[in-house]
Amino acid sequence: QYASTSEENRRIPKIYTKTGDKGFSSTFTGERRPKEDHIFEALGTTDELSSTIGLAREFCIDSGHSFTDQLEKIQCILQDVGSNIATPRSSARDSHIKKTMFSSQAVMELERWIDSFTEELPPLTNFILPSGGKSSAALHVARAVCRRAERSVAPAVRSGETDPEVAKYLNRLSDYLFTVARYAAVKEGKGETIYKRPE
Repeated sequence: QYASTSEENRRIPKIYTKTGDKGFSSTFTGERRPKEDHIFEALGTTDELSSTIGLAREFCIDSGHSFTDQLEKIQCILQDVGSNIATPRSSARDSHIKKTMFSSQAVMELERWIDSFTEELPPLTNFILPSGGKSSAALHVARAVCRRAERSVAPAVRSGETDPEVAKYLNRLSDYLFTVARYAAVKEGKGETIYKRPE
């Protein structure tokens, strides 16, 4: 029994690898770069974005919203975004590029969802502040992180290391998150706070 337990422990992969202890990490292509490299900055911000969407999704599930499956799918697609970012074209082989190619279909799907939600929303005539209940406010936080993720990816796209479709997806995703935040507020009957210039 003890021997069996020991064998099982040996088979369980450890969460820590110690390979990043000296301030370097590896891309999918095997290239070692400093952890402050723009590729890892973009990867970290994309991971943060997925985490904020995950938190917002939990609020939306609690409120019974119908679009939580969309948020889950977006989190899955953000994994693909990360794979593309983690595969700099400067060191990628054809096999790497083929495995991490990012499809424009994901952008088109977001646009369809945005159009569908927009049809059910009142026209936007004023600047609104992040508000409208916990689901809506959490989605606004995700939108703000998404904008930062888009900015962090821009250098890699400009240098040709990351697929331009990734930047386009993040740009459209921030629009989606803004729209669905407003939709969540409307469905919950929560008012959106309008910007008023302080006197």
